[in-house]
Amino acid sequence: MPLDLSLYLVTDAGLCAHHGLEETVVAAVRGGVTLVQLRDKHASDAEMIDQARRLKAALEGTGVPLIINDRLEVALAAGADGLHIGQDDGDVARARAALGPNGILGLSVQTHEQLARLDPSALDYLGLGPVFATLSKHDHAEPLGFDGLAALVAASPLPNVAIGGLKVEHAEAVYQAGAGGLAVISAICGMPDPEAAARRFVR
Repeated sequence: MPLDLSLYLVTDAGLCAHHGLEETVVAAVRGGVTLVQLRDKHASDAEMIDQARRLKAALEGTGVPLIINDRLEVALAAGADGLHIGQDDGDVARARAALGPNGILGLSVQTHEQLARLDPSALDYLGLGPVFATLSKHDHAEPLGFDGLAALVAASPLPNVAIGGLKVEHAEAVYQAGAGGLAVISAICGMPDPEAAARRFVR
């Protein structure tokens, strides 16, 4: 499955509640979202497996992969296309072994030290950030800003996507920094019309 990081949607249970999870994601994909990550810090594994299976069915035929945030067992049980982990959320080598060679595996990176330590052969892409402080994650690292993002992108050995407080007005600066795309949560999930919100990013 080709990996297009240009518009990467990360779900938020609270923000998706207005339209419903599947309806929000399907609308966003119609608008141009190229990859979806299911993220829910409060759901049980069983609840998340159910969510993932429903999303996988909803995305059938779109060509848009479904990635699971942090929980390897959920990704495997639900038949998701891959996994995204943070620096403290699991072992990259173990995740790669479990997913096999064709599963998509992404890693969050905040610093050059973390970049220097990673094994590029085990990963498919990196999430670089946070570019800005974000309400969706309270324990995030120091924001990079666009200059910090550009420096990490230049040093990155892998395709990458910028994340952290990004809105449609930041898209041009993200691409000027060299990133392969934007990962967004509230700028799509929190909008009254997720399809139209995604289209604004694509434009």
